[in-house]
Amino acid sequence: MSQELLPYVEVNPTQAPKAVVIWLHGLGDSGNGFAPIVPELKLPEDLAIRFVFPHAPVRPITINGGMEMRAWYDIASMDFNNRADIEGVKESAAQVEALIEAEISKGIPANKIVLAGFSQGGVIALHLGTRYEKTLAGIMSLSSYMSEPEKLSAEASNANKMTPVLVAHGNQDEVVPIMMGNTAFKVLESNGYAVTWNEYAMPHSVCKQEIDDISAWLQQKLK
Repeated sequence: MSQELLPYVEVNPTQAPKAVVIWLHGLGDSGNGFAPIVPELKLPEDLAIRFVFPHAPVRPITINGGMEMRAWYDIASMDFNNRADIEGVKESAAQVEALIEAEISKGIPANKIVLAGFSQGGVIALHLGTRYEKTLAGIMSLSSYMSEPEKLSAEASNANKMTPVLVAHGNQDEVVPIMMGNTAFKVLESNGYAVTWNEYAMPHSVCKQEIDDISAWLQQKLK
């Protein structure tokens, strides 16, 4: 567990928070990237949802010639089975777990916390969310995939076996092919998770319909 919390951007409700969404960005982005989505979600004020957008650590990325950028893990190969550096995944998962624990220590119960992520962030959300020992309100994976899917059944925590999972992907995604997102969905489904699959006519991004669907899903899980 990291001693120092990851830095983050926060978007707070007008009243004391009753729920929290921790949203992880993609490769080369930062917590600032998704913060503007909050007003677009048009969430009811009485839900009092706090959003936390952490910044991933800066690290060299092998496939980008060792260039340093914010990333949750290194990508050493475009081979889909070995795309995610698992040690980096575990390290980032521990840092994000510390963020969850910090929110719990402020009085937000785990079952009022949603863990979300886009692309690389979705990999961390799926990895940590399925292994975390406290029951979350939901897990959201956007335009992403699962690292080491073959290990899920052995490593999963029972705490989140019934937690709703939203897996969404664009069918024009050239960065993370849709079959990778769909494989994650099928692995979760075969392991008995309450998982929903949403597909959109978009590239490696988000679209208005997806934002509307995320809003409806969050309202249902955090009401």
